[in-house]
Amino acid sequence: MASDSNMDREMILADFQACTGIDNIAEAITLLELNNWDLVAAINGVIPQENGILPSHFSSEASQTGPLGPQSQSEATAPAPSAPPSSASASASSSSSPPSSSSQAFCPVQPSRHIVERQSRMLSFRVEYRQRSTEVVLEDASTVGDIKTILETELQVPVSKMQLKGWKSGDVSDSTVLRSLHLPKNNSLYVLTPDIAPSASTSQSSAQQGLSNQNYLLIISHREAQRDYSLNFPASKTIQEVKRNISDLTNIPVRHQQWDGWPASASDDSMTLASSGISYPCHHLTVSRRSSPALTVEQTDECTDVHMVSDSEGDDFEDAPEFGVDESEVFGMGSSSFQKTPMMPENSENEGDALLHFTAEFSRRYGDCHPVFYIGSLEAASQEAFYGKARDRKLLAIYLHNDESVLSNVFCSQMMCADTIVSYLSQNFITWAWDVTKEANKARLLTMCTRHFGSVVAQTIRTYKTDQFPLLLIVMGKRTSNEVLNVIQGNTTVDELMMRLMGAMEIFTAQQQEDIKDEDEREARELVKREQDEAYRLSLEADRKKREAQEREEAEQVRQERIRKEQEEEREAIRLSLEQALPPEPKEEGGEPVSKLRIRTPSGEFLERRFLGSCKLQVLFDFIASKGYPSDEFKLLTTFPRRNITQIDPAWSLVEAKLFPQETLFLEAKE
Repeated sequence: MASDSNMDREMILADFQACTGIDNIAEAITLLELNNWDLVAAINGVIPQENGILPSHFSSEASQTGPLGPQSQSEATAPAPSAPPSSASASASSSSSPPSSSSQAFCPVQPSRHIVERQSRMLSFRVEYRQRSTEVVLEDASTVGDIKTILETELQVPVSKMQLKGWKSGDVSDSTVLRSLHLPKNNSLYVLTPDIAPSASTSQSSAQQGLSNQNYLLIISHREAQRDYSLNFPASKTIQEVKRNISDLTNIPVRHQQWDGWPASASDDSMTLASSGISYPCHHLTVSRRSSPALTVEQTDECTDVHMVSDSEGDDFEDAPEFGVDESEVFGMGSSSFQKTPMMPENSENEGDALLHFTAEFSRRYGDCHPVFYIGSLEAASQEAFYGKARDRKLLAIYLHNDESVLSNVFCSQMMCADTIVSYLSQNFITWAWDVTKEANKARLLTMCTRHFGSVVAQTIRTYKTDQFPLLLIVMGKRTSNEVLNVIQGNTTVDELMMRLMGAMEIFTAQQQEDIKDEDEREARELVKREQDEAYRLSLEADRKKREAQEREEAEQVRQERIRKEQEEEREAIRLSLEQALPPEPKEEGGEPVSKLRIRTPSGEFLERRFLGSCKLQVLFDFIASKGYPSDEFKLLTTFPRRNITQIDPAWSLVEAKLFPQETLFLEAKE
């Protein structure tokens, strides 16, 4: 019988998986057990029906086309409500996609049964791509490739160059049916395009759009200072914006800048870099201060400070109205005064105060949209990230800032303040920051890293030059020691940064699952041990109470025995004293009248004694007490008529008590 039951359950399990498309056996068994292995009830719980009731039989047609076959699906399912344009395009694309293995599954059925009808779900996806956000709505019968097809039209990014990230179950293929992923109604995804080429589309407009998503590396040589600047600029930035930022770096106002290297097509400073004709991805330029014929060399040297002030004021007056673009768009600063304020004090005694200053200055320079920096010591941040419950642990992202690096402003404004990066760091990381511009602060950081992560990490930070900053260290906590998974330099892009963060997250998630399993097993062992210890403690407590009760009982017995002995000794002493105090028994031949008394005890024995007729009743009572029957415990009675002698005045004589010349009495215990 047991084997038949197992066979029935195996058949029910196979039918349930075929009808619902659930490949996970454990999940399928759990759903069946919740419905007491009722196949119809379990399918109704998973597949929403039009009328809320699943027929108890399936037709032979379902065995040929499956429960979600194209024909039966279109005939049985009611029209979906109207959706946005993206939803319509998604539905169109999904109808042309090939069905997956899960949608082709069928229920083992018998002839003349009804068709299983399942209503499609509409899923909503919020897709982030760089600085853009796109909403996609489509049916759960569609595939991952259908989403990419829609995004290709929306984002002008080829499907072959597109990586769709953010799936809870890990990476999926383009042919994966959304229904098989068991997704919620609302989802968030990320589009990454690490290998996209400038000619992403065949049309001229698409090529221009693809190029505008790239970054240009401008290597600008400052002749007077004999220094080169390597700067990353988005293709959407204008030539005027580049010149304004170079003004901040070189203190040469835009109107006094003399350039070499711009192509002939860059005739207007309002042109974007993408349309200016410069070389991609790298272009060399040279800048110098235009000499003024009105000033001699001596006058220039003497009046440098005056001209610096007047040039700056004139620049604000002349350049701002003309172009209307603030350098804060690239460098995150509204005026040059912010450059003079350090991100972090040099000799701050408290790390928390230093980080408060860092956060405030970061917000002033680059805006309020930035990662939430942990306020506290590096040790406290490590404790927060690594040493809680395994399910609550996170990665530690250490951001190292250096104002002397030309990459810092671009990295902060374009990477650290990007919505996707801020959101991803906030959800999965504890972000801690430090400013290494000052040598004292850098030395302090190296000391902290050596103490918490070892000398290798500190030596790694030492090897990076100033122009390679800022750095983003991704640290993962392990059982024995902390491990630096990745060191991200400042010369990166948003896509590459997101990919490296997600790669570190995948490694951390795998390790976290092992830690959760080990922690659960350890907690289970500790729970069993605690239960055993508690049972042992209760057993000891019960034994102790039993032993104490036994000891109390024995002590009480000893006490009662002592009292009994004392009472017996006392009674024996009283009896002896009464016996010694009794007058001698008179003889029968004496001259005085004698009363002969016979007394029956409760045990049936008889006490006999002669008393003088003039003897008091008290002497009789003392005689009876000397034999072990005190008057306070026993009463002395006559046979007929029945009288209680103990109630008569003990001063009466035997004659007065009518116990003369002889009488038979009996003793009876008092109640």
